[in-house]
Amino acid sequence: MIKLVATDLDDTLLNHEWKISSRNINAIRQAVENGVKVTLATGRMAISTRKYARELGLDVPIITYHGALIEQGLSGEVLYRKVVPTDLASDIVENLLKRAVHTHIFIKDRVFTQKTNKYSDFYCKMAGVQVEEKDILKVLEKEPEGLEKILCIGEESALKQTAEELREIYKDRLHFTSSKPYFFDMVDKDVNKGTALKALSEQYGILPHEIMAIGDSINDTEMITFAGLGVAVENAHPNIKKIATHITASNNQDGVARAIEKLVLNREG
Repeated sequence: MIKLVATDLDDTLLNHEWKISSRNINAIRQAVENGVKVTLATGRMAISTRKYARELGLDVPIITYHGALIEQGLSGEVLYRKVVPTDLASDIVENLLKRAVHTHIFIKDRVFTQKTNKYSDFYCKMAGVQVEEKDILKVLEKEPEGLEKILCIGEESALKQTAEELREIYKDRLHFTSSKPYFFDMVDKDVNKGTALKALSEQYGILPHEIMAIGDSINDTEMITFAGLGVAVENAHPNIKKIATHITASNNQDGVARAIEKLVLNREG
């Protein structure tokens, strides 16, 4: 019996217009009405996730920034925050600026970039937030604690080389992940969706075999392997399909709803 469902947002719960379909909404609400806890687990920033949690009425801890920030779904109260320390973040940002890699830094509900361009414009449209053009090293100087996430955006081939080099330099100090081929994310070394989902399940006394996690991309790896039922949408990355125990329909074909209906609500069809 599934007691907790965690679903990714982009390319999983959200369709190509970054919206939640009525079937997905209804399935989630029915699961909640049946006593199942449903949460969101995303690489998005909290401010970009809140609207979806509120649309669904999810008054549970919501996992954002890959697990670096967890907040209560309806109130927005911060329950957990794990940052990349300022000195390390500054070193990484300086390295990226020298490489001329388009970089976003995320601090709580704000996102900054050195120079806005087509990549930041796309991010604004996708996430529904304003990317602020600032001297990002100076922004970091004013943050004694650190930041939630560093994101590089660019062509897949160029990002792959940058990612390989950064992994070698910072291999034991960061967690590296990706939600899209043209995104490369860096968070604290102890942060990932699986760790966050484990903490949440322990809070509720829910065992791994009572959890279903649904996702599509590399940043969903840890939570899909942690959950007893790891579900990949049809449009998922091949590596996610390999580790999933079930494959559901794509994000544009109500894959989350179909998984909940079949595996949680025990309906066929």
